[in-house]
Amino acid sequence: MRRLVFAIIAVFLCVSLYAQEPSYEKVRFQGYEREYFVVVPDSIAAERPLVVLLHGYGGSARGYRPEMVDLARKEGFVLCIPQGFKDPSGECGWNVRYPNQEGLGTDDVAFVSFLVRKMCRKYGLNRDNVFLTGMSNGGEMCYIMACERPEMFRAIASVAGLTMNWLVEERPAPSKPVPFMEIHGTADRVSMWNGDPENTGGWGAYCSVPLAVGRICAANKCTYEVIENLPLLKESSRQIILHRYLGGAAEVRLYEVAGGPHSWHLDDIDTVSEIWAFFKAQM
Repeated sequence: MRRLVFAIIAVFLCVSLYAQEPSYEKVRFQGYEREYFVVVPDSIAAERPLVVLLHGYGGSARGYRPEMVDLARKEGFVLCIPQGFKDPSGECGWNVRYPNQEGLGTDDVAFVSFLVRKMCRKYGLNRDNVFLTGMSNGGEMCYIMACERPEMFRAIASVAGLTMNWLVEERPAPSKPVPFMEIHGTADRVSMWNGDPENTGGWGAYCSVPLAVGRICAANKCTYEVIENLPLLKESSRQIILHRYLGGAAEVRLYEVAGGPHSWHLDDIDTVSEIWAFFKAQM
């Protein structure tokens, strides 16, 4: 009898854990089979918001950012985590025109836009409360979407993202103001704080982080800056300097992680909660 009870409990726990996993889905888009994961909380209000989360270069949507998955269930928003496509070098990512992505035929601006429309139709989501976030290569997509599709998002948050020089040359400024935030380490050796105009890192030429954020500020018509040192998350955490650009049509934030590397900076800031708080403030 005791064994039976334990077996039932074990099955229940397995089912409960499985139910918490994001559901896997795929769709045919522009001739490619594209994949994504989605989290739909059990009890959430009607017309709930949608958050799209983009992984970094060489990454995977499967198992990505469990902190965001937990937050989606807690806060009651739908979370969509798309999978990047494999490029000619064999790495999965978003087509932001890195040199090693030459020949990659995917249009990820169109794909992300398609997923937003699909999610909103399927789950009855509020089109006015759609948000985008991503890290590194996913952060590059945040800047591109801010320029190419600003009307689709209530707010955008990039972590360790860049603005490629080709985007500056082809799209001088976003066509519409959009609330935007960037979290970036000053010692990031992959997405360098001061930019890489000569393409020494092999990712293509890109501008500095302050200039990239400044382009968004200009588009949003921000008129002044407020700077503050945030309290340390813990004694060993790095100092974070928050730059808030205000007075325009939409706020822009730059979280400068002093000496921070290329990462989500979870040892220095509750990144996921900070992003969601920024999103909620725009609703």
